[in-house]
Amino acid sequence: MRVHGEKPAVVDERGTLTFAELDRLSDALARGLAAAGLGADTVLASLCRDHRGMILTMLAAGKLGSRLVLMNTGFAKPQLADVAVREQVRAILYDDEFTDVVSAVPETTTRLRTWVEDPAGEDTTPTIDALIAAHADGEPPAPPAKPGGVVILTSGTTGTPKGAPRDKVSPLTSAQFLDRIPLPRNDTMVMAAPVFHGTGLSQLALGWSLGNKVVLRRRKFDPEGTVATIAEHKAASLVLVPTMLQRIVDLGPEVLSRYDTSSLRVVFAAGSSLSPDLSARTEAAFGEVLYNLYASTEVAVAAVATPRDMREAPGTVGRPPVGCRVAIYDEQRNKITTPGVVGTIFVSSGLSFSGYTDGRTKETVDGLLSSGDVGHFDAEGRLFIDGRDDDMIVSGGENVFPLEVENLLVERPDVLEAAVVGVPDRDFGKRLRAFVVTTPDAARDEQEIKDYVKANLARHKVPREVVFLDELPRNATGKLLRRTLEEYEAPTGQDTPTGQDTPTGQDTPTG
Repeated sequence: MRVHGEKPAVVDERGTLTFAELDRLSDALARGLAAAGLGADTVLASLCRDHRGMILTMLAAGKLGSRLVLMNTGFAKPQLADVAVREQVRAILYDDEFTDVVSAVPETTTRLRTWVEDPAGEDTTPTIDALIAAHADGEPPAPPAKPGGVVILTSGTTGTPKGAPRDKVSPLTSAQFLDRIPLPRNDTMVMAAPVFHGTGLSQLALGWSLGNKVVLRRRKFDPEGTVATIAEHKAASLVLVPTMLQRIVDLGPEVLSRYDTSSLRVVFAAGSSLSPDLSARTEAAFGEVLYNLYASTEVAVAAVATPRDMREAPGTVGRPPVGCRVAIYDEQRNKITTPGVVGTIFVSSGLSFSGYTDGRTKETVDGLLSSGDVGHFDAEGRLFIDGRDDDMIVSGGENVFPLEVENLLVERPDVLEAAVVGVPDRDFGKRLRAFVVTTPDAARDEQEIKDYVKANLARHKVPREVVFLDELPRNATGKLLRRTLEEYEAPTGQDTPTGQDTPTGQDTPTG
């Protein structure tokens, strides 16, 4: 904060804050939290969208040495309550829109509001603005004896999210990004990915270290609004998750041509693999600016695909950057060295976690941590993801990874998104069911989709059923909720999955 001084650091709905102002305001917030009895021995939680309140909360927690749990803005009450109790949260700092969700947290938990919707409203819960004003004067907080660290939560698509702590990180690990991704210096970065997500958090810190101004968007993701923000600020870099990128590219040339995005030099996408179709369409729209990071909450950085990688080997997630090792093992955990042979992916990274906060961890082989994915290398050493190890569908004795079928379907000009799951079948054990989101003018012909897959893939990979949807169910970081699709039962006259996790009201980055 003190290095870049009066340079602009953050832009949000309330205006611009310099690095020096962030430092001063977070000092005041840290003093206020300490006065309330919150310090190095306490766990704080944030439930915020992307704005200065979120940033000040993170900085103040760091200055106190408090552990900060980054709560997912898509949480329902039970998830938030479970995580708060498990992580022993003493205080939660949240935006007004989450007041009802926060009511599920134990009443003994201290509450502070980070974004106020109606200053004249009846809610008397203290605000961080008031706390900052009351403790504006004073000495900077003494450095804590040890870092408190942050807890990044897993996606939680199959239950209560697990906590993956980040307690100690070497500054040299930034080389893992800069080795393959030429992030601009002293320029402007538009942050579309949520900061509570590992993608947003890592790139916010790295962008600042390079002297960049970071433009935050508090409201739910708006594809055209994001493009307009790039043009307005002449941004050099954009950080997002693939689902967001899909929505931007789907705007089409007519809409995209309204905005001057020629300043854009890096589009940084992370969170899931990119289909060959999406990477090609992104290049057509913005030029050779797309960099795809393959990572996870647990293993952190694993591989990076450059524009050249994706052009020469569509579908690849690239190669491991400096400081990372990636290896593939078979079911007996013998190392696979033959190109094209699929196995479980294991990763070693200086950013990898040391275990979940509940004491569990992931499988380790030869010092490498399981990513939970299966994949293969090509002859040039580029990594490809074939699917999640628990997503494989055995149908009629044949193994099918949904990603191959999904990537094929989105190559059709009338298909925007696709997901394939396995559902119980008396004869085959599991049968394939495809969920397809089409363009408005598409015919939505089930047999046409089946024939298309049959013409391009093996017979056992052809979906037995095709369900057309208006959108796929996703969580707040864009991860597909496959369980929702697996439990899908079409109500009469309704074209939407039902169940515990439904698209209706879902807090997704896709709108």
